[in-house]
Amino acid sequence: MTSGTAGADEGLKTVASTKIDSAEPASPLEITSLRGSVREPRRGSRRAAGVAAVGVAASGVAIAGAAAASHVAVGPGRVLVCVLVIGWSAAATFVAVLRPKELLSWIMVFGAAVGAVAVIAAGEAARAHPRAGDARTAILAVAVGLLPAIGLHLALGLPRGTLDRRARRVITIVGYAGAVALAASLDARRPGVAVVPVIIAGGVAALIGLAGYVRRCRGAATQQERARLQWVAWAVVVAGAISIVAVALDMLVSWPQAVAAVAVSSTLLIPLSLAVGASDQLAVRIDRLLVHSITLTGLVGLVGASYLAIVFGLGHAPSASEKNLLGLSMLAAAVAALLWVPARERLTDLATRRVYGEGHAPDEVLRTFGSRLTRALPLDELLLQLAESLKATMNLEVAEVWTRAAQGIDRAVSVPDRGPATIPLAPEEETVVAHAGVSGPAWAQVWLPAILVGLEEPVLRTAPVTNSGELLGLIVVRRAQGALPFNDADDLALTELARQVGLALHNVKLDSALQESLDAVRRQANELRASRARIVEATDTERRRIERDLHDGAQQHLVALAVGVRLVRQIADTDPEQAKTMLDQIGLDLQEAVQELRNLAHGIYPPLLMDRGLPDALRAAAGRAALLTSVEAEHIGRYPQQVEAAVYFCCLEALQNAGKHAGPGAEATVTLREVEGALVFEVADTGAGFALDRGTRQGHGFVNMSDRVGAFGGSVSVDSAPGKGTRIAGRIPLSD
Repeated sequence: MTSGTAGADEGLKTVASTKIDSAEPASPLEITSLRGSVREPRRGSRRAAGVAAVGVAASGVAIAGAAAASHVAVGPGRVLVCVLVIGWSAAATFVAVLRPKELLSWIMVFGAAVGAVAVIAAGEAARAHPRAGDARTAILAVAVGLLPAIGLHLALGLPRGTLDRRARRVITIVGYAGAVALAASLDARRPGVAVVPVIIAGGVAALIGLAGYVRRCRGAATQQERARLQWVAWAVVVAGAISIVAVALDMLVSWPQAVAAVAVSSTLLIPLSLAVGASDQLAVRIDRLLVHSITLTGLVGLVGASYLAIVFGLGHAPSASEKNLLGLSMLAAAVAALLWVPARERLTDLATRRVYGEGHAPDEVLRTFGSRLTRALPLDELLLQLAESLKATMNLEVAEVWTRAAQGIDRAVSVPDRGPATIPLAPEEETVVAHAGVSGPAWAQVWLPAILVGLEEPVLRTAPVTNSGELLGLIVVRRAQGALPFNDADDLALTELARQVGLALHNVKLDSALQESLDAVRRQANELRASRARIVEATDTERRRIERDLHDGAQQHLVALAVGVRLVRQIADTDPEQAKTMLDQIGLDLQEAVQELRNLAHGIYPPLLMDRGLPDALRAAAGRAALLTSVEAEHIGRYPQQVEAAVYFCCLEALQNAGKHAGPGAEATVTLREVEGALVFEVADTGAGFALDRGTRQGHGFVNMSDRVGAFGGSVSVDSAPGKGTRIAGRIPLSD
């Protein structure tokens, strides 16, 4: 049934879109579609108007109820309750105007309306002194019982008011069912309204709503949703802080006396935050403000709890003088707590300067070096800043950083500058230095005496820079002669710093290797593009050569044969003997044309290579070569057609070059063998040879062979010297 309805709807949409796109007159179906497209803004306006109407009505009811009960007390105060109802109603209207599609405004205005009903019911009940069974107290009980459930509904529906999960819907329904039970309990205790059950219900709803709110924050899909949730959290935290301060001050200094009124009035921040969150311009993320608000609230709670403990410790209510003293000391404690963080930083800096004589403790270089690593500084500048920081923070005379070189370690940077230097290290010495740890001058005298040249009784430390057991460098720090020796804290700082420097140098090494790989890939890509261009050009050239050979060779023979056939026909009756002689010549010419076509086809792709493989094809080619050529191809089987063609034509190209340049009396040898999963070919001659240079290696013949073999991931090399002949070798890997 559902699928049928969906199909019908889809069909209607298709028909509607088809008719709208056509040039035919509008049909009733089109008019309906167009009306549906413009109905949404009106619907939004109607929703906003409905929320506003309910809010105005709720405000009016609250004001009327407060005015009717002007001579009796209503809750935390008649004026305050009216302000709350008006505030929630105004905020709901604001949300409805900005976000008419959301249900949040309806939940808000529903709470305002229930609050208004509670106000007028409480006023009427207090004014008329109702008896048991009076409907006014029953309405009051229902309204008061609904308020915790509405708050739970609002918390679970944030930020749009939508209960998008089944668990939230079930909890909300259970909350409203609990509200009915709470209302029945309150009604059973009339004519008065018990406060304790309402407080308990509100606490339970607050805990459940907080859990749902936290889960919603973790699953916030957009930045805007997170901002709206943060505004609500900020309002709740600030309202809680105000309430805590009010309670603590009332207990300590008996001010303010209307604690409930202060706590209730602070909840006006909640509808204000909901209204701010509904605006795209105002709803910005307030991460730092929220963090500071939570921190301040916790601080206030700790200070208040401390002084409440003092009051309880007194064992009696504080007198007027004691209250004043407690209030002033409480204020002083709050101020001291707020100023503690900046004061601590300044005092620590002052103490460090007095103790170390510098602006930072020795381990400060660890934090500064870690921050510099994230700035993508060049390695030379990074190491120079490291040496400068070491010299400043550890009260050094010299700070040096050595880095790994080809045959030892090089002095990369030194403060003050002492110029370049190199210390050669054997492989065994590198292993010892890498595993030495932070060491003093006695160890350096044995393994690195070069760093102690010209020094007597130096105050020195060396820290090897390693990564995964590999020596990457060395940190050398030295204080002036007679200065305080290095302590355990200095050694620990050097150890950790060497580890961080090792990680940095290892990353630089990886970057260099990656850059080399990228350069190699770029070179291969450029060579591949050039090879493809040469292959295309060679193909076009070969096609033009075949066309020219056909035109100048076989085509001319065939034309001559056609002319001869016509002559034979003309003289066949008058001179039969001459015709027979001409036919014999035509037969010979025909055989010559056939042989020329065979030679041409053999140059394109030799049939012998296709039928019998590389050894026989190369032996046949060797018989036609300009030099006396032998072929050695034992245990060579069949390979893919493209591989055999590449090897064959490369050997043919090498034999042709040998015939041109080897000189008289030279001999050539073609060798084929399969080595370690690759087909290897070699063409060697005993000719004059030549001196290798870049121009020779990039000759036309060598480029052709490289392109053929490179297409299969292979390589070609040339080895030659004057008087020692020439050897061209190639290798093509064979896939499994």
